[in-house]
Amino acid sequence: MPNEVIDSLLIASFGRNYIARSIAKLPSGEEEFWEVNSRGKKHLAAVGDRLTLTKTSNNQAVIEKIQPRKNLLFRSDAFRSKSIAANVDQVILVLATQPAFSPDLLGRAAIAAEHDGIEFRILLNKIDLSESLAKARELLTPYRQLGIPIHEISAKSSPESLMAIRSHLAGKVSVLVGQSGMGKSTLLNQWIPTALAQTREHSIKLDTGKHTTTACRYYDLPSEWGSANGKLGALIDSPGFQEFGLAHISESELQHAFTEFGPYLGHCKYNNCTHLHEPECAVLTAVGLGKISSQRLNLFRQLVHETRNASTQVLERPNK
Repeated sequence: MPNEVIDSLLIASFGRNYIARSIAKLPSGEEEFWEVNSRGKKHLAAVGDRLTLTKTSNNQAVIEKIQPRKNLLFRSDAFRSKSIAANVDQVILVLATQPAFSPDLLGRAAIAAEHDGIEFRILLNKIDLSESLAKARELLTPYRQLGIPIHEISAKSSPESLMAIRSHLAGKVSVLVGQSGMGKSTLLNQWIPTALAQTREHSIKLDTGKHTTTACRYYDLPSEWGSANGKLGALIDSPGFQEFGLAHISESELQHAFTEFGPYLGHCKYNNCTHLHEPECAVLTAVGLGKISSQRLNLFRQLVHETRNASTQVLERPNK
């Protein structure tokens, strides 16, 4: 019936076209899927969004409303932004001993999660490649000191190493992020063996086989993994990327997103201290004493530079 209103969950995106799943199941108990379009920039959605749709034809609908979000994880540069996922409980960054991961991207992902109040967890994959393990652990030292959970795994050669992580995913919506080549797809297939089959089934039902690469996909975790607060967990798989711009975060917000700066903020000689070069800066003094990582300070300086540059440009931000 055209004009039928549907409450749904966005489970896949490709450009401005989406796949959504009805919240209510069919009388047969089967799930109902919809190929969804947006009416324009106002209705640019992200995987994990709860949507109000209007049916336009068989298995096709248009977005009428994006329900209020708990959060929206996205990356941005001076000119545009790219949504990753909405309404997530934790960000899981997948790194590997080989190929070498980017400390810059690691730091940016951690800041993005902290800024939005999202739990952050690191998976160090391919630890069986022992010749690269020491270097990887060294690069992770500042984050271990910050108390960020780091799990060492080998998704391909030791699937049992993944078992201990299940309890941290139960009842939560987690988004997997990381560079290409880190083993994220192998990890997903170990946790959700039916992931590829689900993707194919949705494509066949909606005749969307032409969309071979999606921005993100949402997968329910198996019920045997357990629940929390009456809900099962889910994984949102995002494509690999090499850059994570944070131009949408202001200088003031950046200072507080670097949680290790906290004890020193307000103790500098100058009230308007930028913590970049001023004399008697409490943050810079802490770096000199080894209480704050110089690696993290360099990241802060780079992000401040990008934020200042973005403020002189036109930044397109997603509708939060």
